[in-house]
Amino acid sequence: MSFQRLLHLVDGVSTWVGKAAAWLIIGLMALICIEVVKRYLLNMPTAWIFDASNMFYGSLFMLAGAYTLAQNGHVRGDFLYGSMRPRTQAAFDLVLYILFFLPGIAALVYAGYSYAELSWRIGEHSTVTAEGPPIYHFKAVIPVAGALVLLQGLAEILRCVACLRTGTWPSRLKDVAEIDVVEEQLAHSEHVDEATRRDAIERAQKIDEAARQRGQGGDLQT
Repeated sequence: MSFQRLLHLVDGVSTWVGKAAAWLIIGLMALICIEVVKRYLLNMPTAWIFDASNMFYGSLFMLAGAYTLAQNGHVRGDFLYGSMRPRTQAAFDLVLYILFFLPGIAALVYAGYSYAELSWRIGEHSTVTAEGPPIYHFKAVIPVAGALVLLQGLAEILRCVACLRTGTWPSRLKDVAEIDVVEEQLAHSEHVDEATRRDAIERAQKIDEAARQRGQGGDLQT
């Protein structure tokens, strides 16, 4: 397996997990809508709804971490970063990954495993409400999500090393972006003429490309 294919494989794993976790939004929305009906129309509130909504959202938040890193979507102060050359960006990222990312995520995986193992061993239930729901399965998400972020982080470190050697960022798998949604909406609009549509799409693409170049470059369409 080539170096580039290895990076894309890790990106693919993170992307698949992130997209799978996104379906939790449907469950969370259904849960909240049902509870609103029960609470305000039927006067039958559910005691454990707060715990359940926390578990749905918390699982989504944690499992999407590796996906966000794979898409280079985490927030960074790029006022200075965006003006750096790729090799300078790579050196800067590599130092931060080694000094802060690896120790922090490794500690998360280690502590999260101990936390989840104890929770499973005692069959832990929530104490927020009386007779709260079980939460040991939710706590098991912590080390799993941490391991996925760690795996993606190792791939990002390899990207930094490759950029230091070649002067360009290796490509990454590209998922659907906001610009794709804009293009689709304009393509189906009946109130925008063809020339205006092309101009709007072209300007949006330039803005998106400029923003992408400020971060780590090189995307590969999935």
